[in-house]
This record gives sequence, C-alpha cells and structure tokens, in this order.
Amino acid sequence: MRHVRRRVHRIARVAAACGLVCGGVMVSTAMAGESSGRTTAAPGGASEARPGPSDGSRASDAPGLSDASALGARMVSRLGTSRTAGSWIGSDGRPVVAVTDAEAAAEVRRAGARAKVVHHSMNRLRSATETLSATPRVPGTAWSVDYASNKVVVHADRTVSADDWSRLSGVAEGIGGFVEMERTGGAFTTRVNGAAPIFAGNGRCSAGFNVTDGPDDFILTAGHCGPVGTTWFQDSQGSTQVGTTVAGSFPGSDFSLVRYENGGSGTSGGAGVVDIGGGQGVRIVGAADPVVGQQVFRSGSTTGLHSGTVTALNATVNYPEGTVTGLIETDVCAEPGDSGGPLIAQGLALGVTSGGNGDCSAGGTTFFQPALKALDALGVRLADPRTGSPGDGSAAAREDGGNSGTGSEVAVPAPPTPSSEGITGVPPAVPGSPGAQGAASGMSTLSQIVNFRTLAPGLTVIVVSLLGLVVTHWTRSRQDRRRLRAYYSGSWG
Repeated sequence: MRHVRRRVHRIARVAAACGLVCGGVMVSTAMAGESSGRTTAAPGGASEARPGPSDGSRASDAPGLSDASALGARMVSRLGTSRTAGSWIGSDGRPVVAVTDAEAAAEVRRAGARAKVVHHSMNRLRSATETLSATPRVPGTAWSVDYASNKVVVHADRTVSADDWSRLSGVAEGIGGFVEMERTGGAFTTRVNGAAPIFAGNGRCSAGFNVTDGPDDFILTAGHCGPVGTTWFQDSQGSTQVGTTVAGSFPGSDFSLVRYENGGSGTSGGAGVVDIGGGQGVRIVGAADPVVGQQVFRSGSTTGLHSGTVTALNATVNYPEGTVTGLIETDVCAEPGDSGGPLIAQGLALGVTSGGNGDCSAGGTTFFQPALKALDALGVRLADPRTGSPGDGSAAAREDGGNSGTGSEVAVPAPPTPSSEGITGVPPAVPGSPGAQGAASGMSTLSQIVNFRTLAPGLTVIVVSLLGLVVTHWTRSRQDRRRLRAYYSGSWG
C-alpha cells in the first residue's frame, strides 16, 4: 500500500510540473499573439506595419493584425482573387475565407482557417461594383460587397425615387442574381455640424487624429467638412482660431488636413491621444486597415463614444455632394456633427467619419474614410504618442498647435460623456488624460498592453499545477510524520 501511495505522489508531482511548463508555454504564446496583433508606431510616429484589407487589394503578411485576420489575409493573397471572395472574422473569432473550389477550401483548412465555398469570386464581385459605378449617379445610393453572403448589396435611401429604384434594379438584374437591392431608412448624408469639435462658418466637424509632416502639426479630418482655405475655430463664436485647411479630397475620397495656426512639432501635449468623452482618452500607437467582422469604436462630439462592427470594405456611397469610394462600412451609429471623428480599435487609427444614415437612437450605417489611404495621400504620419508629455490632457486636436512653452495651451473641448449602453470592451483610458487617475490608470495601461482573457487559460493551468504541488507536498509530509511517530512509538514503547 505504501508503494502505491508513493507512486501516486510521484505521478502527481510529475503531472503538476508538466502543468507548470504547459501553462508557461500557453502564457508565452498568448503574449506573443497579443504582440503580433498590434501595430506600433515607429520613431516619429510612422506606423511600422500597415496590414491590407482581406479582399486581395493589398497583399500583406499583416504583422499589425490579429493572428486570425492575418491568416485570412494571407490565404486570400496566396490563392488570389480568382479563387477567393474575401475573408472575415467569424462569431467564434476564427478567420473565415470564402473560396470558389474544393481544392482551395482544403488548403484553407490545412492552414487553420475555416473555408466557405461560394459561387462568385472576388473578381466577379468587383466587376459587378464597377458596372454599378459606370451607371448614371443616383444620390442616396451606396453599395458594397457582403463577403459572408457572397453578394453585392445595393442600398437605396428614402430620397431615391421610384424611377431611379426601377432603373438600378434593372442594372442589378442584368449583372446577375448575386446583386441584391435593399431599401434603407433615413438618408445617406455627410455628418457636418467627432472627437473634439472644431467650428467653421459652414458648420461643425470633429477632429480625427493629430498628424505631422515633421516641422508642422495638423488635424486629419473629413474632406467634406470644408475646402482648402477653410478657417477653423475652437468655438462657434470664432474667438479662438485652431487652424486652416491646407489639403484635402472630396468627393472621390473624404479626407482633409487642417494645419494648426502656430505650426508645432507634433510631439508635445496629447498628440497621440483621442478623446472618448467623460474626460478620458485612448492612446493611438499606429494605423491599420480594418477587417470585416472586427469590433470598432467611433467617437464624436455630438454622440460621444459608440461601438459596432465592420460590415464591409471598399464601399461606394453616392452623397448628394458627390460619390466617395473605398470606404469602410460599419453598423456603428453617427449623427450630424460627428463628421471627421476617429474610428479606432485596440489603440489603432482606422479611419475618420464620413457619413451614413440613421441615428444613435434607432441605429444605422456609417461609412469611414480609411486612415492609411489618407495618410499616404497627404504625406503625413500619426503624431508620436511616446514623446507627448502625460498629464496636460488633450484630445485629437490641440489649440496651440503643439508649441509648448509659447503662450497658453488650451485643449479643444472633449466630446460628451458616452453612454455605456450597448458598448462592451470600451478602449482603456490613457493615464494622465483627464479623468484617468490613480491605480485605475495603471490598470488601464496594462489592460491596453495585455488582454487578460487570452492569458486566463495559461494562468489557470499554472495556478492549478502549483496547488497540486503544494497539496502533494503537504500530503507526503503528513504521511512521513505519521510514519516517524509510529516508528518512534514502537521503538521506545
């Protein structure tokens, strides 16, 4: 019996030791996954990794995307757009790749992703959108590729007449059954009237991200907010000037560059922080293109912080002012005044608010200008967040243009406090930003660096293994003491 107990103890100790090793490996793997799933800013604010969209329009090893989305993008790039029809993140967090043949499906599964066999390739879907683009423009319409349904979905808002609807339906029918017509509520409009508000004579917009070309600081915002030469102010009375629009594109694209009135270096103050309301901010560490199915957050001066999901990429919208292409389509809500506000996820700049329909009471569709395309076209980069001095509080826009030590430094007003309704996984507040203080700030920073959910399995294995070692050691010690007492009692008795 004694030998049996010793053998059981030995097996338990070996199992506990193996558990410690296994748990350590699991934690290391999770940490590596977190690291590979984040784009960091290079010195000077330049993004080191610029992952491309998962429709094959930009091949990428996607070091700045999560492992799941990177795998999907790699498979689309490897197989080509004639055999695939995009990729997205499934509800279980796994990558899904749409393929057109069984051989491609088998290759996708071998790589560790889920395959969905569809009828139409990305080439055919793109051809359909090109045909739609070639038709006479109808304001109030929009279209995008729905990867999951393998269709091109054409949206028409309430302003589209019956005749235009009938004509577009005829075009869709001529293309094929994979083009779906859909009526939507409200009207597709730009959202002039984001994170921090900036004012001009024609309305109000939101500052998106602080960017720099080296010697000067700028605000990246929406192009429809105002043409080149537009002067922007901190308040609607026009008492304090923020800067002037010096470059932009609208329609076609929807981005513009507002040069701070006093120039600046782009590295002081809260250059790399975006307001999310309630006196809190999120530190922006880089830029990336989103993937379909990704959870994202939008901040605006009208409605505060709201979350949603990327539903499509490369969307086309026919606003009353003109057509804009290459947009990110989401189910995040927005309202007038949110234009130009930032779209973010996991500390990454994804885009600036362009327009949409609906509101934040009933919901709707909102489109965003991709940040990477705007940065490339304008020849600027995100302001480096690591050289900003914490604690002077600032949103995506700063009144003094980054000239610390010259005059007073006034932060552009923050957006309204966001409602927590319907929002999960709100980005962590930045330590030193208004409202973030004490131990909570330190935990926010840590949670932004590490996702504890991914570490939980490995940490659980380690804790259980340590408990196993303690229990076996205590049990063995107790049995040894009993044997010694029995031995000495027999010897001296």
